[in-house]
Amino acid sequence: MSNEIPVKQVDPSPDPSGKGSKPETVELYASRKKIYVKEVKGLFQRIRTVSLMVLMSMYFLFVWLTLDGNPLIHFDLPAREFHLYGVTFYPKDFFLLSGMLIICAFGLFFITTLFGRVWCGYTCPQTVWTFIFMWVEERIEGSRNKRMKLDKAPNSKEKIFKKSAKHAVWLFIALMTGLTFVGYFYPIRELIADLFTFQANGWAYFWVAFFTIATYLNAGWMREQVCLYMCPYARFQSVMFDPNTRIVSYDPNRGEPRGGRRKDVKPEDVGLGDCIDCGQCVHVCPTGIDIRDGLQYECIGCALCIDACDEIMDKMNYPRGLIRYTTENELEGKPSKLLRPRTFGYGAVLTAMITAIIFVIATRVPAQMDALRDRGALFSFNGQGNIENSYTLKIANMSEVPQTFNLSVQGLDGIRILTQTQVTVDSGENRSLPTVVDVPPESIPQSNNEIIFHAQSETDASLKLETESRFVGPTR
Repeated sequence: MSNEIPVKQVDPSPDPSGKGSKPETVELYASRKKIYVKEVKGLFQRIRTVSLMVLMSMYFLFVWLTLDGNPLIHFDLPAREFHLYGVTFYPKDFFLLSGMLIICAFGLFFITTLFGRVWCGYTCPQTVWTFIFMWVEERIEGSRNKRMKLDKAPNSKEKIFKKSAKHAVWLFIALMTGLTFVGYFYPIRELIADLFTFQANGWAYFWVAFFTIATYLNAGWMREQVCLYMCPYARFQSVMFDPNTRIVSYDPNRGEPRGGRRKDVKPEDVGLGDCIDCGQCVHVCPTGIDIRDGLQYECIGCALCIDACDEIMDKMNYPRGLIRYTTENELEGKPSKLLRPRTFGYGAVLTAMITAIIFVIATRVPAQMDALRDRGALFSFNGQGNIENSYTLKIANMSEVPQTFNLSVQGLDGIRILTQTQVTVDSGENRSLPTVVDVPPESIPQSNNEIIFHAQSETDASLKLETESRFVGPTR
């Protein structure tokens, strides 16, 4: 199927030739044009470098850290245990994960209403890895102009060597990224040993290969295409913008009309604005847009155009800030408000969610007990003439150490546990314990009675568990 359609000129003015208008062919899909990003130095590039180093250090270092002999962060899917900074979570704690995801979402909304897409520009994984790959490209192939000449040049030993070296380094970074990511699910020390001795299972090799290839393609080849066409945030970000949102903007009141001039010529002497139309803001943009065209969804708020423009303004002895973080109201000469109803709304929800999650985690008991009554038989009489009920006690130990519990039961006079009254539960274990309870017949006031099972930990005196159940006897 062709991707071209004929478009006919419908201009009402007559055609002087008398032959009529000729259909014009328009491409529906334009092929990607490679963006050659120019390296720039400045305040915002230094901020990004620091954030990149911090994030990369955390990502590659935390997978190696241990606490009490266990990985600091370990998502143990086969055991259904998630170890985070010394705390173990289980599938029943899924609501905590949901709460954390909601916190992340509202945190993103809150920041976006204030400062636009700063998340995309400084901390998004796609941005972080793309800038690492671009840095490698610049170190090996050279500046923007050199890279453009190299791509246009015919194949040579130098070109093949530089291209091969670049892709080799990219693949190495991608491999380290894939190994590290899988290392959060498969302890990294065991993973590396098992991979290179061919002892790991097939899924480990698959996922390492998958994330290696994904990183290599996304950061090395697709780059801005991920931001422009794959990232949903680029599409709905404008919903959170308003005239008071501080974003990267070009000041047309100061910059227009554009035009080149010598350094010693003042703008007002030639009837021009401060913009000398040098195009540096376009050359440094990782998504290839012109910020002077106004707000565009392709802008990731990286502020490289600010650094580039400020450098030119310094050379021209003009004030900085032709391109800057500003608001629509400020550009129109109106007052701008940092705090407004939308900001308070997102901030209130964010604060409430963080408070709730902290409270739940702080008051979370590292063990749980449930009593399931045997429904196969309502009750029975034992050799002592007492009435028996059977239960299954389920004790889950969510702490990092084994726990020994002493079991007891209350709720009726003379009630006691006939079976095992002490049980040891390993860390992360869910222990099922068959339990039989009896009560003298005269102590049963009605056919269905409430009782309470207790479990007191010998390992941790502050750890006390209890759960309610029912004791069934004959009808009176």
